[in-house]
Amino acid sequence: MAPGWVDHAMWWHVYPLGFTGAERSADGTTPVTHRLAHVERWLDYVVDLGLNGLALGPVFASSTHGYDTVDHLRVDPRLGDRADLDRLLAAAHDRGVRVLLDGVFNHVGDQHPLFRAALAGGPGAPEAELFRIRWTDGSPEWDCFEGHRSLVTLNHDSPRVADLVSDVMTHWLDAGADGWRLDAAYAVPAASWRRVTDRVRAAHPDAYLVGEVIHGDYPAFVAEAGLDSVTQYELWKAIWSSVLDRNWHELAWTLGRHDAFLDAFVPYTFVGNHDVTRIASRVGDATLAGHALLVLMTVGGTPAVYYGDEQAYRGVKEDRAGGDDEVRPPYPATPDDLAGPDLAPDGRAAHDRHAALIGLRRRHPWLHTARTHVVEVTSTRLAYEARAADGTAALLVALNLDDEPWPLAVPAQARPVAAEGAAAGGGVAGRGWAVWELDRS
Repeated sequence: MAPGWVDHAMWWHVYPLGFTGAERSADGTTPVTHRLAHVERWLDYVVDLGLNGLALGPVFASSTHGYDTVDHLRVDPRLGDRADLDRLLAAAHDRGVRVLLDGVFNHVGDQHPLFRAALAGGPGAPEAELFRIRWTDGSPEWDCFEGHRSLVTLNHDSPRVADLVSDVMTHWLDAGADGWRLDAAYAVPAASWRRVTDRVRAAHPDAYLVGEVIHGDYPAFVAEAGLDSVTQYELWKAIWSSVLDRNWHELAWTLGRHDAFLDAFVPYTFVGNHDVTRIASRVGDATLAGHALLVLMTVGGTPAVYYGDEQAYRGVKEDRAGGDDEVRPPYPATPDDLAGPDLAPDGRAAHDRHAALIGLRRRHPWLHTARTHVVEVTSTRLAYEARAADGTAALLVALNLDDEPWPLAVPAQARPVAAEGAAAGGGVAGRGWAVWELDRS
């Protein structure tokens, strides 16, 4: 079971190297540039939006994109140094904002000193045990992450790897981090994670541990790996494709699976992150991105908002070198600099929509573990009740993809609490949505 503070956590997910406009690569000669202060300057904005968590992408020394780590105990010089990270953690905590770090422990970069030592020392090198290296006629071959030769897979059968990962996680939790997102958790055997998470929890029982898992048996992985949660990619996909394809039946079916997951754990939910096309680009416009946000904020889960989505940023991920750049852009110096049609033409409306729906969730904290009951569904219209797990409260949520109004029959005692678009005589506006509080007294 996740620590109690997670019941009220909602994250702003930031990819720091992109957010701060850092250089694309670094090596041993890269000077320290104190860019983490740029993230710190946005903390009040995060709080004003209604969020209370900062989910940071990689901040540790790496060669390029942050997921090719070369030193887990040193801050990437393109972002700053240990003092900068300490200040960011303290500034966040001063505002009641929790901080989630990104742990890349399935693999390391091929410039990691331990890997270089393994190659230099050959099969008999003590460091060779840490990796899955095969030697043929004196030439090394090694397992790598999803075909990327520069991302060298660790040997998770080795007790020394479990020691390394446990020590790194505990080191930064000791320093003040509140938890870890475990990158590519799906690529590591659950039993290997368990050897790590048991040790980490012994030292930090209040830490939040969430694994990046794309598909599979989520509840089994959470239980076997000793995690609190995993990334809910099934829900992410069903949300955007239901909107894009005008097929709410897909989401209605997925909500049933989502409820089953909630019986075992509370998923980490999202409609955007650093690895996927932005929601406004995916569904075609910022208004329909609002439909996706409404689902995120009215179903059970621990929701995360990817930086820029709250400003209707566009960006398409492409499968090529540099294909992530559009979805990992720099942010301006201050929130005041977000204004202007050249930067985010729908930004103000998107920001206000996020603030309103985050506020709605704050006023109904039971939504963290809410179950959903589909009331009505067609290809373009969906109504569901979000119900408190103990049955004491409920919201009626209705989403309309049609251009025409939807004269939805609403219970007489229902109280409207949020809507986008006005519908004459009640119901739901064309391309709009609405939320009512239901009487459960």
